[in-house]
Amino acid sequence: MGRKKSIDRDRVLDAAEAVVAGVGAARLTLEGVAREAGISKGSVVYDYGSKQALLEAMVQRAVARDNAFNEAAAESCDAPENRTLHGRIVAAAQPFPDAFRAAALNICAALAQDQNLRAAIQENQSAVIARIRAEADGARGPMLAYLALEGLKLLESLDYHQWPEAERDALLGDIRWLVSTRAG
Repeated sequence: MGRKKSIDRDRVLDAAEAVVAGVGAARLTLEGVAREAGISKGSVVYDYGSKQALLEAMVQRAVARDNAFNEAAAESCDAPENRTLHGRIVAAAQPFPDAFRAAALNICAALAQDQNLRAAIQENQSAVIARIRAEADGARGPMLAYLALEGLKLLESLDYHQWPEAERDALLGDIRWLVSTRAG
C-alpha cells in the first residue's frame, strides 16, 4: 500500500506563486515553497520532483484557470458570432489584481528563458487563435481585436501601463467594435 496523499497540490502551487512573487522564478527553491506552504521539502519533491516541474505545473495551472475564466465569460455572452472573443473581452473587463502582477512579471522572465515553460502557453494561444479564426469566418476585424485585447492585457499584467477605468472601458468598447469589422 502506497503513501496516503495528504498535501493539496493547489496549496503547494499557491505557495510557489507566493515565493515567485516575492523573490522571482530564478530564486525559487523547493525549500522556500515548502516553508511557505508549511510542509516538508520531501512533500514538495514527492509531488513535483524538481523546480522545473513545479514551474511547469504553475504555468499549466495558470493556463487552465485563464481558460476556465474566459470560457465562463463566453458562456455568459449572448453574442451570436465570435463568442470566444466576446467572452475574452467580457473577462478582460475585470483588471488583473495587484497581487497577480508580481507573480506574472517573474513568471514572464522565466518563460523568456525557457522554451519548455513557454510550450503550454504557445499551444494554448494557437488553440485560441484557431477558434477565433474559425468563428470570424474570414473577417479580419476579430483577429485585430484579439491582438488589441492581448496587447492591453499584456501592458497591464507586466505593469507597463494602467489605464484609468473610464479610458479602459472605452478601449474595450473600441475592441468590441473591431470584432464586428469585416476588413479584408
